[in-house]
Amino acid sequence: MKARHCVFLMAALVVLMTIVAPVRASVKDDQIKSSFKNSFVFKHYLKGDNIQIKSKNGVVTLTGTVSGSIHKQLAEETAENLNGVKSVDNRLTVKEAEPTADSDEWIKVKVETMLALHRSTNASKTDVSVKDGKVTLRGDAISQGQKDLSAEYAKDIDGVKDVDNQMTVSSSKTTAEKVEENIDDASITAQVKYALLSHRSTSALNTKVETNNGVVTLSGKAKSADEKKMATKLAEDINGGKSVNNQMTIE
Repeated sequence: MKARHCVFLMAALVVLMTIVAPVRASVKDDQIKSSFKNSFVFKHYLKGDNIQIKSKNGVVTLTGTVSGSIHKQLAEETAENLNGVKSVDNRLTVKEAEPTADSDEWIKVKVETMLALHRSTNASKTDVSVKDGKVTLRGDAISQGQKDLSAEYAKDIDGVKDVDNQMTVSSSKTTAEKVEENIDDASITAQVKYALLSHRSTSALNTKVETNNGVVTLSGKAKSADEKKMATKLAEDINGGKSVNNQMTIE
């Protein structure tokens, strides 16, 4: 009798697990989709794109159209770093023909994106133009430091030959600093990865990026102390980052 009772309980437990497990997976998948759509990257950089996200047991599929390969990369990096994501199948397509790699238009897009990623610069107040690889910056900077840093970041972008910084330092009260907000870890990681890949000083670095409650940890290898220092500087200035723990080793 006891044996029959145990068999019944085991059978009931198996049935219960077959019901509960899919429900848990479904809830987790819903959380992944919600986290992606509420991420800083999605709301700020990808808001004009047509992106659909599906998740099945942590396997994410991105479909739809984006305005450029930069947006496609940021979407994938953000999704990959969400809690519970096992892998990402990026099927996003670029809706329009992109500028040729290293062309003036392509350099302009990269510089504008880089200025937007960093909290110490102000992309909305900076006009970027490029002619034969030479970047000209115009607009208002809230300080000399912001003006100088905008030029420094632009100069280190692949393809840029020179920077003519014509920005003016404005004392107007209408020129405000960026408002800091609580930015999700996945978006911080995605921004740091893109910044490191886009700057020629750090593009070749074999760097792993992880973010926990706004604290960015860098690991991997750098060829010199200067490369390691630059990686720290770029990561520290990313929107939402609180601090950087650079554990990279120098080869």
